[in-house]
Order: sequence, then C-alpha cells, then structure tokens
Amino acid sequence: MSVETVTNPEPATPETEPSEVVIETRNLRKVYRDFWGREKVRALNALDLEVRRGEIFGLLGPNGSGKSTTIKLLLGLLFPTSGQALVFDRDASDVEKNERIGYLPEESYLYRFLNAEETLDFYGRLFDMDAQTRRERVDSLIDMVGLEWAKRRQLREYSKGMTRRIGLAQALINDPELILLDEPTTGLDPIGTREMKDLIIKLREQGKTVLMCSHLLADVQDVCDRIAILHQGDLKEMGRVDSLLTVKDVTQVQARGLSAEAEDEIREVISRHGGKLMAMEHPTSTLEELFLRIVRDSEERPGRRTVEHE
Repeated sequence: MSVETVTNPEPATPETEPSEVVIETRNLRKVYRDFWGREKVRALNALDLEVRRGEIFGLLGPNGSGKSTTIKLLLGLLFPTSGQALVFDRDASDVEKNERIGYLPEESYLYRFLNAEETLDFYGRLFDMDAQTRRERVDSLIDMVGLEWAKRRQLREYSKGMTRRIGLAQALINDPELILLDEPTTGLDPIGTREMKDLIIKLREQGKTVLMCSHLLADVQDVCDRIAILHQGDLKEMGRVDSLLTVKDVTQVQARGLSAEAEDEIREVISRHGGKLMAMEHPTSTLEELFLRIVRDSEERPGRRTVEHE
C-alpha cells in the first residue's frame, strides 16, 4: 500500500500595510558642545513622540525650545546625541527617505531671478521627473497656491506672502507623503492665512501627513489634530487639541426660549419653563492660554511633564 505525501502549500504572505506611525522618536536627545567637548546647549531632552499617518501634528514652543532641532534631526541634517528618530520606520539618518518628504523652511531659499514656473521646474528636475510630469505638476501646484496670475514674474518681485506660497508649492513638487512646515503662515495677510490653512487641511484630506511648527497659536488651533508643546528641550504636553483645551471642572449650558427668571436655575427649571436645552458641555480655553500656562508652570516648577490626551 502506497502512501502519498501531500505537501500543503505555504500560505501567501499578505502585503505589509504601511505603518500608522509616520514619525517616531525614542528618548531623543541632542546636546551641542563647544570646542573642548563640554556641554554648551541641551536642545532636546529625552523626546518621545509619535506622528500618525494622515494627521496634522503641531509642534509648539518658545524660541530655543527645540522645534527646529527636531525637524533637522528628522531630515537627517543633524545626528542625535542619543536616542533614535524614525521616519517611515527608517532611521532618520537614511537620506533616501527624504524623497517621500516635502519641507518648507522658515525662510525659503529660492532663486530670485527665476519665475514661479522655472523654480518649480528646477525642483522637479532634482527629483528626476520627466518633462510631461513636471509640466503637469507645475501647472497644478501654481493653480493650487493661487499664483496663476504671477507665474511668469521673477521671484524678486514677489511679496513675502507670495514667496511663502511658492515655497509651499516647491515642498509639494514631489507629491510627498509627509510634509514638514516651519511657520507656514509667516508674512501672509488674513486672506492668505486662511487660504494657507485651507491648503493644509486639503493635504490631510488627500491622505498626507503634516508636521507644522508655528508660533501663531490660533493657526495651530484651527488646523491641527494633535499638538506637542516643548519648553527648554522638554516635552511638556502632548495630545488632541480639543482634549487639551477642554475645561474639565466647568460645565457650560446653552439654552433658548427661557425667561429671565429661568436663567438662574438648571435642568428642572429649563423643563418647567418650556425652554429647550441646546447644549451641556465643558467649555474650552484657547491654545494661547494653554501655551502660556504651560510655559509659566515650567519656569516656576522645572521638570518634565508629559500627558497624552486622546
């Protein structure tokens, strides 16, 4: 009697899905030293944070808090003293991952004697894009940032706000998955600021991940899903904007159709007087109030404090 051996085929290996965490830092430290190797400035101290795919993450802090150092570490322009920075699950020192990143620095270093079309075409060539793709991408981005009317003017004739717009277009020329924005609304008038914030929200709707640094707290409050607040290199607060700004110990009631007498009482009186309870919720403070409170607390009581609010 013969026995046939049946070999079960190995199950197909499912395709690896992209990680939900785009940026991760683990105990990241950066210390600047003088010529003799002595510690001069501690720019970052044990930074742990995660930026998730498809969110807008705000990095806040006063001057010298470590925001710019963090971005440079993520781009591989600096090396950490200790700890690790990961971007797309790859070490930040791996420069190949930068092909998937768009970066708008605080000051855009663009060639002043080129016009908008020439500028974007130049950066497209750096990414080895073919002529047809460059042309389509340039036209699309110029239209998106609202500079169609000035696309053939040299950049030296641009205002600060116009320069920021073409800088954003340059950051998007390679259709990046991750966009790093340093003070993106600097120099923009109120209309331009609103348009820039709408563009950032549109990037999220396209599935892109955005990390933005800004000192304009109202802008961050308008567009960011989560924020981290740095002070003197320490992470002081991190979480969802709505959770951080909710005043937990105060309840706010909004009602319509009540008499003046009924306004002094709450639920029973609202029902008794025929009023309609519109909302009963915790009021929120502003991001500016939260930011200033954390900075004052940090100066009065030095020490690392990190609370994640979901």
